[in-house]
Amino acid sequence: MPGRMVRYYLYLLPWLASPLMGQNGSGEALSLEQCLTLALERHPLIRSAMKQHEAAVARIRQATAFPYPSVSFNSDLQPRPLDFINSGENYLGVNQLLELPRKRTLRGKIAEKESDEVASDIDLVKLEVAYQVRRAFYGLLLAREKLEYAERDLELARDYQQKAELKLEAGDVGRIEVLRAQVETLKAANAARVAAKELDLARARLNYNLGRRENDPIQISGRLEIPFSDLGLEDLKREALTLRPELKRLGHSVEKETLVQESARLSNWPDLSVNLSRHGLRGEPTSSSFTVELPLPFLFRQRQNAEIAEARANIGALEREAEQVRNAILLEVAEAYTGAQRARDQIALYREQILPQAEEMYEMFLFSYQEGEIGGIELIEARRTLNESRKSYADALYEYAVAIADLEKAVGRVP
Repeated sequence: MPGRMVRYYLYLLPWLASPLMGQNGSGEALSLEQCLTLALERHPLIRSAMKQHEAAVARIRQATAFPYPSVSFNSDLQPRPLDFINSGENYLGVNQLLELPRKRTLRGKIAEKESDEVASDIDLVKLEVAYQVRRAFYGLLLAREKLEYAERDLELARDYQQKAELKLEAGDVGRIEVLRAQVETLKAANAARVAAKELDLARARLNYNLGRRENDPIQISGRLEIPFSDLGLEDLKREALTLRPELKRLGHSVEKETLVQESARLSNWPDLSVNLSRHGLRGEPTSSSFTVELPLPFLFRQRQNAEIAEARANIGALEREAEQVRNAILLEVAEAYTGAQRARDQIALYREQILPQAEEMYEMFLFSYQEGEIGGIELIEARRTLNESRKSYADALYEYAVAIADLEKAVGRVP
């Protein structure tokens, strides 16, 4: 018997410990702010975007590097192939391309703008990750809330079954009433099991968005009843046009293409190629030579003109794209704002009218059932109405929380 009890408690130990497990198996429950901090620190997509930014910064140094010098060797008048020692004439020279300083500076600025584009992409990834974490966090709160309602509904169903059994013993109801109560209890128990599985799925979803393993233990703190905020639509729109990473990226892209255009114009100016060589001829003293090469790109401007036209067209396309993105952002903010207002009105309706009336109606029907004034069917319908009202209220709270998350994303507030 003692060994059986030990095995029993060992079997229950994971179930008893799991509600106490926090971020790393501790008893700490994570708040939304802690979840956001955790995700922004370790999410794989954010880390990947940061590495891409490091690569873009490294390309700045590549763009501003000086051209490599080159060494040339020429051996002529050889009596036999590859007889370098007895060759009659040889050249040894060093060649260096001397660019206009402005060209190298422009290449560096273009690379800097490209790194700024990638930096904007980091903010865009952070914005999306934070939004998904908020949705998953609120989804876990909703699943926990619905499990609580399902367990309370199960308690009401068991209470109804107990009262029906007592009435049966007293001869006030028939066997059918007890069977009906038992069926309702089974349905409520099944709904509680489904709600528990939904809670496990919500935990896995939050773990995924935090960059953690699916089955890592996690507990969160907080409720769905987040405080209402006084929102000004026009202020939110102005903030969005300032903060959204997409618009920042397009701004960097326009600046980059402007620099590309300037660089294409500057390519009409020639670069110098300087060569210093040593000349050896058999029977003659060693001599040196100095050569300067000057290309004339301004005589054939087809390529430069095409590059300028390409940059000008890209600027026009980016400006049109920015206009469309601005319109889409303003619409996104307006839709999120409307969703928040609608969910807020739903919450007020449930708090002030629907929930109190559903609870009062259930209490009245329960009293009437106990007094024998109504049958079990009416009590069942009243209990279902109360349970559905509670779940709908939780849905309204969730919709408001998600609408605020939508609004945070639409405005572009990166944590």
